[in-house]
Amino acid sequence: MHHSNRANTRAARTRARTRDIDQIYEDIQKLRSPTDSRPVHEHVDSVVAKPPAALDPDLPGLGQFYCIHCAKYFISQDALTVHAASKPHKKRVKELKVEPYSQTEAEAAVGLRTDNSRKPKTFHEGIFSELVVA
Repeated sequence: MHHSNRANTRAARTRARTRDIDQIYEDIQKLRSPTDSRPVHEHVDSVVAKPPAALDPDLPGLGQFYCIHCAKYFISQDALTVHAASKPHKKRVKELKVEPYSQTEAEAAVGLRTDNSRKPKTFHEGIFSELVVA
């Protein structure tokens, strides 16, 4: 379907930008217990954010009710419970169950690779080897 230029510029605004999937995935990784050996994407839906030690008056609900999957604060536990049953929350949890791509995977996909197994080049094998005339 064709969209107007106005729709594209509204979509590109960063004013109401939420955290990206890879950032949320890292947050979930930090909350995981060190004894848990499962990959992060296998227990995404069981992770619950801990309430902060100090209350923050600038956040909704004083920062006590946070959905880590959607990176949103809610005003009450009831609002968080309603949100957890909503379609956008369920979509976000489903997206988080897939491990995000890393930079090394992206480089490997285009044929670039990091080979750290090589020995360091000597001076003659290095950059100036093509300048030496035999």
